Amino acid sequence: MTQPTETIGRMKRSPDHEDEILDVRGHQDPDRNRLTPVVQLPPEAALTVVEALSGLVRAAHREEGERPAPTGRLKRAQVFEEGDVFMLEPPFPGFFADRYLMDFYDTAARDICSRMHLHTGLRFVRMMTGPDTTIRVSSLSPITVRPPTGPFAPLSCFADDLPGTPDGVRRERHNVIVPPNSWVDMQIPRGVSHQFNAVGPNAVIDSVHPEESIETLREGMSGYRMMAQTIFLAKDRSPAVTCADTGAPETTPPR
Repeated sequence: MTQPTETIGRMKRSPDHEDEILDVRGHQDPDRNRLTPVVQLPPEAALTVVEALSGLVRAAHREEGERPAPTGRLKRAQVFEEGDVFMLEPPFPGFFADRYLMDFYDTAARDICSRMHLHTGLRFVRMMTGPDTTIRVSSLSPITVRPPTGPFAPLSCFADDLPGTPDGVRRERHNVIVPPNSWVDMQIPRGVSHQFNAVGPNAVIDSVHPEESIETLREGMSGYRMMAQTIFLAKDRSPAVTCADTGAPETTPPR
């Protein structure tokens, strides 16, 4: 019988494996993600913010292409499943957190959804959308939606079946749709499943990893890398239809 995910001590079987897969049949989230609606902006203001932040990521990737990071040094422009990434603030001795920006891919344009995954350390994520763009946030456990910090339209919350599971295996997936021109914060406890997919061209993440250096040591990795702390819950990515903004009816969000 497959054992549930261990969330005390080391979680990875092979610390340096950047595409490690955990059998989804045995995973149980040890906690829930918390999502807080922060603010909704006029379209012009939202687009200005998203373009300014995504512009930093794109500039970093152009620079990496022209002047690659030397071997053995941390490459601050990297690629995640959900988008291109720039490490805005690296950790240093005595400060174990880092912060990165991610320029989301448009799943509809690429016809690819990112996989459900978890991390070996906790995360804090701020998701920001501009016009004509939503973000579908998903987890294998219900997402606790906290009261908004100001005026905010009700969020669309619904459940469906997780795609790409082994034959005969059904796992329920819980979803929240971040609407256009919005900021939402998400607190992700260690080992809790999550999945982000943008539908549209204007979306960015500002993410803080408060224990990144600590978890690198805890997992026994040979060197510091942003992606090394990820464990995926599926072998393959699924087509864009599986993470589309379905326009599902609004439901009462879990508290």
